[in-house]
Amino acid sequence: MLFKILKLQVACLTVAAFCGCGTKSPPCQQAPPSASSNVPASSHVFIVVEGNHSYSSVIGSSSMPYLNGLANQYGLATQYFADTHPSIGNYFMLTTGQIITNDDSFSGTVSADNLVRHLLSMGKTWKSYAESLPSVGYTGGDVYPYLKHHNPFAYFSDVVNAQNQLQRLVPFTQFASDLANGQLPDFSFIVPNVKDDAHDGSLSQADSWLQSNIGPLVSDSMFQQNGLLVIVFDESDQSDSKHGGGHVALVLVGPAVKKGHRSPVCSQHENTLRTMGQALGMSSFPGAAANVPDFSEFF
Repeated sequence: MLFKILKLQVACLTVAAFCGCGTKSPPCQQAPPSASSNVPASSHVFIVVEGNHSYSSVIGSSSMPYLNGLANQYGLATQYFADTHPSIGNYFMLTTGQIITNDDSFSGTVSADNLVRHLLSMGKTWKSYAESLPSVGYTGGDVYPYLKHHNPFAYFSDVVNAQNQLQRLVPFTQFASDLANGQLPDFSFIVPNVKDDAHDGSLSQADSWLQSNIGPLVSDSMFQQNGLLVIVFDESDQSDSKHGGGHVALVLVGPAVKKGHRSPVCSQHENTLRTMGQALGMSSFPGAAANVPDFSEFF
């Protein structure tokens, strides 16, 4: 009987290791942050978050020629992993350095340390540009194809309890006019809706959206001075849980990024948070971002 139990346990462990289920894959093993950083100061930092596709389905895909063109021209993290499944915990990791919750239906207010708090303490400006957001300052639930759990700023106490900060939750339609009028904030969090972020729509549709909406930013003279853009997928497909959320693509774009650089270093969303903060001049970082290195090797 004991032999059968042991045999069954071995079989379960083997299956779990093969499919990535049943066991929790630990986060990347990383060196402590360096006392110095090569990340240059940026007047404007941007992040675009795409959805639910593996690295192998995106990088090299003929369905995403624009994104792959950016990856080839600028920087690509080849061993980048999301932190968890489902989506919401990854959005919080990108902005608080914590998973906070794995409940996509979460409707509470988050008082944890977060990116907004640090930006405000530094006198920096920010906006969350969310495609299909019903109205400026909207913090209600999903209105498809807008999903609240893809817009972490709509949960932060620093935002929901301050009327002037609520005005920084804006529909994505404002992005083009802010770019044209030279009114972009220091930090922009860009959220395509779920039809355009590859979550519900196709990779080709997501790539066309990037080319149409982010292409003008990349070619703008303001961005080409010292801008920094991160394009990253929130999580891999559900079959991949390596390091928590599976292998995903991250592309780093900017005039200071080493051309064609490929990083083989294991990294995750907390590294992105630290890098964005470093570029914005932060000296302290929320949550796990305080204890991981930034993307200095890209510069």
